[in-house]
Amino acid sequence: MIIVWRFLDGNRAHEKQSAALVAGLEANLGADAVQTRDINCAGLRFWHPSDLARALDTAGVVAGEAPQLLIGAGHRCHLPMLSARRRFGGRTVVLMRPSLPLHWFDFALIPEHDRPAPLPNVLVTRGALTVPLADVQPHAGRGLILLGGPSKHFAWDNAALARDIEVLAAAPVHWNLADSRRTPEFALEQLARPGFDVCSWRGCEAGWLESQIASCEQVWVTRDSISMVFEALQGRAQVGILDLPSRRPHNKVRAAVQRLIDEGVVTDNLADAAHAGERLREPWAQYRVVARALLRRCNIEVGR
Repeated sequence: MIIVWRFLDGNRAHEKQSAALVAGLEANLGADAVQTRDINCAGLRFWHPSDLARALDTAGVVAGEAPQLLIGAGHRCHLPMLSARRRFGGRTVVLMRPSLPLHWFDFALIPEHDRPAPLPNVLVTRGALTVPLADVQPHAGRGLILLGGPSKHFAWDNAALARDIEVLAAAPVHWNLADSRRTPEFALEQLARPGFDVCSWRGCEAGWLESQIASCEQVWVTRDSISMVFEALQGRAQVGILDLPSRRPHNKVRAAVQRLIDEGVVTDNLADAAHAGERLREPWAQYRVVARALLRRCNIEVGR
């Protein structure tokens, strides 16, 4: 039995990453062998021992409990994790590149496109960790288009996307079009085509995206959103890339997505939309692989 303290900052994307790591630990050790305490540190003043004590009490931590792993993603988790380690022991595992020095943490899980330093406590991942999806058979003829938005790496080109989506719309596919927080407000309405189902992120229930990815034969994602690309790879669907203009030649996100295209993991050929049912894959299980590597680094025996 290992005890995991999972620090939460209220950011859904961060918390999905730590949930994925917990799922990987359970997959390797067995669900009964992992006891997880979720500790809300969104308003935690780490310099007040009483605040940390209240957060631990709310999480159900009992007197004398000592964690083996303290995990969290997001800047607001970093200092509470370090404070808890100092008082209770255990090993800190930070997801993504931390805002504090790397050597302050026992382990850091960092996506390769962030070009992490080759340090002994760094585990390199292919994109951010994502939770496993339901293992269901995709529905024939169903497709999903996911829109990101302008970023420091990519500009937004609505006209080019409209042309590409017109090509996808010609395929014999029932499409669902969804936006995200970064998507320009006008894009969802302008890019929808007759027969499309449309879903704004504002109206999507928790778990909607995961269930859609699991049930579709193909998922097309704008190139800027590497997190949604890797999330889509957790399903069986063919994953396609919709291009956007890079803001500069040296673009780490563009390079990471291009590597997936070069390896044949994803496609940027719009014509592939007509044959997605022939290209179903085995889901990526990075959450399991990374958790196993972490357990090895911690000298925790993997039972299966």
